[in-house]
Amino acid sequence: MDFEALVERHRREIQVHCYRMLGSLGDAEDLAQETFLRAWKARDGFEGRASVRTWLYRIATNACLDVLARRPRRVLPDQLGPSGEPAGPIEAANLPWLEPCPDEFLGVDDIAAVVIERETIELAYLAALQHLPPRQRATLVLRDVLGWSAKDTAAALETSVASANSALQRARATLRERLPARRAEWTAGDPTAEEAALLKRFIEAYEHGDPAAVARLLHEDAQAIMPPYTLWFGNRDAIIAALSLSMDPASPHCVGRFRMLPTRANRQPAVATWLRRPGEERYRWFGVSLLTVEQGLITAMAAFESAPAGVWGLPEFWAGD
Repeated sequence: MDFEALVERHRREIQVHCYRMLGSLGDAEDLAQETFLRAWKARDGFEGRASVRTWLYRIATNACLDVLARRPRRVLPDQLGPSGEPAGPIEAANLPWLEPCPDEFLGVDDIAAVVIERETIELAYLAALQHLPPRQRATLVLRDVLGWSAKDTAAALETSVASANSALQRARATLRERLPARRAEWTAGDPTAEEAALLKRFIEAYEHGDPAAVARLLHEDAQAIMPPYTLWFGNRDAIIAALSLSMDPASPHCVGRFRMLPTRANRQPAVATWLRRPGEERYRWFGVSLLTVEQGLITAMAAFESAPAGVWGLPEFWAGD
């Protein structure tokens, strides 16, 4: 088997690994390509002591560390400050936002399927990873996500086993502080009939511009973030107050009417959204919203307006009514 065919079989899982490390789909694709370029240049030095897959993960991890050394961590609005209240138009901020990932990107036939079952691709997990220094992040991903030994992890990061173990302990402590306490109760894995029914009601409420119907689907402590906006809402009342402004055709802050399709992102329920703004005739791509579902109610909403339609395999304009 030639070199290209040998490494190409691992492309998707290397992309997923880079996405988990960097929090960006675009960066993940670039770093996967960089990984294969580095592997090609170093192919004569590959002695076969480890598998090709392990060799590629080692190269990819260090390529990601090189990027992380010169770029700020990716963020979500609720990491930047306290929640706020709706007060009319809000301004977008040009920050390195954490990006969502369509489930189609994750694949089902490789190691990604295994690690996703361990809830290591959810948005909350990725957001928590961003709080880790790069080498702690790499250590935790190699040990706890990929299941590497302390010896192999230390070798990949060119450090001692003691240092790798210390980094892992610090990383685990940080994640315990950053991950939601009731995360295990979230809807995960394959969609359920209950989840499908909830998504249908959510879509109907938005498409009919009915904030009261949305309210019935939200937990009282539900949160909503909307990258690229730094403003976020920390409870149901604030969310519904904002929707009442944006959905009311008589309001000067009305954004228009929505059309939505159910989808999946980061192994979470999500909706793809198109918006017809006041005065426009067509519904134009708006973005993707990820939902966190707990005991039949939505506890978190993350609306990503910057997510491009092409990445999700969807059209720029609504093709329906």
